[in-house]
Amino acid sequence: MSLRMGLGPVAACAAFLALAPLSFAQPKVAVISLQKAVFDTADIKKANAEMEARYKPRADSLRQTQEQLAQISQRLQGGSQLTPQAESELRAQGTRLQKEAQRMQDDLQADVQADRQEILTKASQRMTDVVKKLAEEKGIDLVVEEQSIIYFKPVLDITADATAAYDKAHPVAAAPVGK
Repeated sequence: MSLRMGLGPVAACAAFLALAPLSFAQPKVAVISLQKAVFDTADIKKANAEMEARYKPRADSLRQTQEQLAQISQRLQGGSQLTPQAESELRAQGTRLQKEAQRMQDDLQADVQADRQEILTKASQRMTDVVKKLAEEKGIDLVVEEQSIIYFKPVLDITADATAAYDKAHPVAAAPVGK
């Protein structure tokens, strides 16, 4: 019985000593600019082009309204040849156009912001998942956001790898030809 009791602690110490080098291994660290990785994806570039196309007619309409407003302002500034009634009507038209332009601009900004937020939230979550998978594949223990670091060696940067992995995991369908 005393032999058994003496071998137990020896075996435990031997196991501990065998595993000890593993606990002192250097962790593998990588750095990423998550914002750049997301914005460089084909998915975001496609979404940006689609948003520009979707909101272009409204932006053009706003621009036309602002141009009409500028013309009215010019006519009022050179208004020596305007009758008081014509000047009053022009001012009323300018006020109406100014309110319309402000409403159009506010609506457009709100819609663009909502779409942008939805797209970026989805893409950021996807990128986080891709980075986790990439870290596991490369044996990386810790991935740190570039903005929170003062200095790092460029070899630690996995931003381009993350963008490529994202594009591979979430391919963008090619745009139809002729559109």
